[in-house]
Amino acid sequence: MMGFIGDWRRKRRLDRMRIDAEQWRRVEAGLPLLDRLGPDERQRLRELAREFVAAKEWSGARGLVLTADIQLAIALQACLPVLRLGLDWYRGWVGVVVYPGNFVIPRQTLDAAGVVHEYDDEALGEAWQGGPVLVSWFGAAAAHAGINVVIHEFAHKLDMSNGEVDGLPALHEGMSRRDWSAAFEPAYEDFCRRVDRGERTHLDPYAAEHPAEFFAVMSEAFFETPTLLRDEYPQVYRQLQGFYRQDPAAKA
Repeated sequence: MMGFIGDWRRKRRLDRMRIDAEQWRRVEAGLPLLDRLGPDERQRLRELAREFVAAKEWSGARGLVLTADIQLAIALQACLPVLRLGLDWYRGWVGVVVYPGNFVIPRQTLDAAGVVHEYDDEALGEAWQGGPVLVSWFGAAAAHAGINVVIHEFAHKLDMSNGEVDGLPALHEGMSRRDWSAAFEPAYEDFCRRVDRGERTHLDPYAAEHPAEFFAVMSEAFFETPTLLRDEYPQVYRQLQGFYRQDPAAKA
């Protein structure tokens, strides 16, 4: 019964959405990574974005006025990774919380002596298992080349599809965990070595924090700077190409 009511509400929200051609153009103009899409792909992405906006519950935090343009911009970026996979990959949770810039998350850690340490962690985004996605909104003018907070956090959601946040999402039939590990593990170790010795990497050094962050950052690069990722870690690119069922470097 609750599922029926949820579907009915989503359909009503979708029916009420009115997005004209000028609004699509205005929002997409701030997302140059979409320029690689052909007309059919762009139309498919728009349809997914509309469904995504209607399906999720949206909240603006710290006084942010959540406009339709902001929702559409986030939805387009969130749906790009699942363009050929479908919105079922984002099932099981409903909330999208948008902050006007960085935000602080209280953390706790337990050290070897059993002492709990509390601290504030400044974040750009956060994805919770079974819960909402939190993202910062800076606007297109503040975007940095190769960095995409939305894709990063939604890559974490895809990573959670196998129950763990470990850099290994649920792979499609025909994909091999062995091949995935053979591509990602040496690339991650190499990247960590480069960061540890102070090398100025073209890819975001945050990828060295954890295998899950490596997957999320590589997913950002796959869509934002695909030729760079293909040149730096070609086997990782090929695995992401198989997982996302897209080849953005071919259109760069």
